[in-house]
Amino acid sequence: MPKELLQIYTKLLKHFGPQKWWPGETSFEVIIGAILTQNTNWSNVEKAINNLKAEKVLTPECLHKIKTERLAGLIKPAGYFNIKAKRLKSFINWLFENYGGDLDRLFAMDTGTLREALLQVCGIGPETADSIVLYAAGKPSFVVDAYTYRVFSRHKFIPEETDYDEVKAFFEDNLSQDVKLFNEYHALLVRLGKTYCKKTRPLCEQCPLNGVNDYPLVK
Repeated sequence: MPKELLQIYTKLLKHFGPQKWWPGETSFEVIIGAILTQNTNWSNVEKAINNLKAEKVLTPECLHKIKTERLAGLIKPAGYFNIKAKRLKSFINWLFENYGGDLDRLFAMDTGTLREALLQVCGIGPETADSIVLYAAGKPSFVVDAYTYRVFSRHKFIPEETDYDEVKAFFEDNLSQDVKLFNEYHALLVRLGKTYCKKTRPLCEQCPLNGVNDYPLVK
């Protein structure tokens, strides 16, 4: 099974090249992006982050002090801005209450403990938590998203009813615990989903995985 997973990875990497994902100048910016990207596309998140940078408030200290209403106005391009402002404040308040606002203290935890801690924060679900653990903390936690489901279920690698934790475990149990590999694999699946494995009218004949035998990797 690791062999098949690595073959898929190799095909995608050869076709698309390194994705250099996740974009962000700091770990904190990556966290903010992970929360803002829920239910929107990245271009909208970039606009919201640029607003925060322009106002010089993209730091834990500034976002801890800023009023929720003002924060909502700044992140408006990301959509659902009132909800997301509350989620950002929930995370920031939790970070200060438990870790003194220090990301190094937060990231000092082992991978599993960090993930479970993040899942206790209002508005942070499994995908967001894994994104923070992998891309901000630099710890091996595979991120599963809609693109992962779409690609792997269409190729019948996984049943459509497979849940998040099962897909996550499938990757983590069959790949080496390598942050760079997890990072690149997830990014490549996102690129594949956006470019070829589209929600409607997928470009199957042009897909780099066209010709890969459809067989269940998870039963």
